[in-house]
Amino acid sequence: MSYIQLKYELPGIVGLLFNKPSTGKAISSLAQAILRGPSPLSVMERELIASYVSSLNGCRFCYLSHSAVVDELAGNKGYSNTVVDNPDGTLLSPKLKALLRIAGKVRKNGRDVLPEDIENARLWGATDEEIHDAVITAAAFCFFNRYVDGLNTRPMKQDSDYVKPAKSLIKHGYTFPNFIGKFFMKRMFRKFA
Repeated sequence: MSYIQLKYELPGIVGLLFNKPSTGKAISSLAQAILRGPSPLSVMERELIASYVSSLNGCRFCYLSHSAVVDELAGNKGYSNTVVDNPDGTLLSPKLKALLRIAGKVRKNGRDVLPEDIENARLWGATDEEIHDAVITAAAFCFFNRYVDGLNTRPMKQDSDYVKPAKSLIKHGYTFPNFIGKFFMKRMFRKFA
């Protein structure tokens, strides 16, 4: 049970977004800009960074949500888990591995990112914009993860429950009032009908 009384019984960040629409709209806009806005990093690469950082932070809701999106985009159930469990041992490009290392350091402490980390990413072909987008994605997900877990929101009951919302996220993005809230609201109202 959430630490605070929420207006709707919706899982994870969804309940928080709809609980206080003024911040919900701002948070949704930020997620949309970071994960779907213009970037030389693909949507899947940015979602993978979100999944990776959420896993390192132990945020089950965000990790499973964004892993499901990555798996759908990759067309490979379990792809995200393979990458998150061992990013250096995967078939990722050296550039993306370098960006994930930077994201992991940002997640721990932004000051842990060293000039050598940036130079390594550049050696593998990362542009300044790609480095920027990896860092802002990691930083934003630290915020999102702490928001979700700091208020003890509930994850969904089963890991498979993340698949349908992931498909909708791919199709509609993160705008507010976002599709994900509408997706859960419809399910909630059916439950009470």
